[in-house]
Amino acid sequence: MNKIEHIGIAVKNLEESNKTYAALLGTTHYKIEEVASEHVKTSFFKVGESKIELLEALNPESPIAKFIEKRGEGIHHIAFYVDDINKELKRLKEEGFVALNEIPKKGADNKLVAFLHPKSVNGVLVELCQEDTNV
Repeated sequence: MNKIEHIGIAVKNLEESNKTYAALLGTTHYKIEEVASEHVKTSFFKVGESKIELLEALNPESPIAKFIEKRGEGIHHIAFYVDDINKELKRLKEEGFVALNEIPKKGADNKLVAFLHPKSVNGVLVELCQEDTNV
């Protein structure tokens, strides 16, 4: 793993949260994007070499809606940038971590992503990210 790529924060209202984080970080978001497969709308802020990803549910079936219902707004996941997502996923599974995705899928911000189950990482949802070169 090379660096923390981003921290994902579940929010109820993306528009209001964009204002909050713009004021907090002293900069505006650089991208808003929908990820249809996850039923989520995202907004990204650059913070040095890392990013903050705000996530708003598009419908009640979204994992973000369920997260907020259970835990409220807040940190949803931490994402690590990797050079070879398939190799890293294989290594982590061999180490005993539980993958939520056997095969990486298309995520936001031009990334291939795969997640590790929080139960295998001390209650933290971990995302692996790699640039999607097939775009």
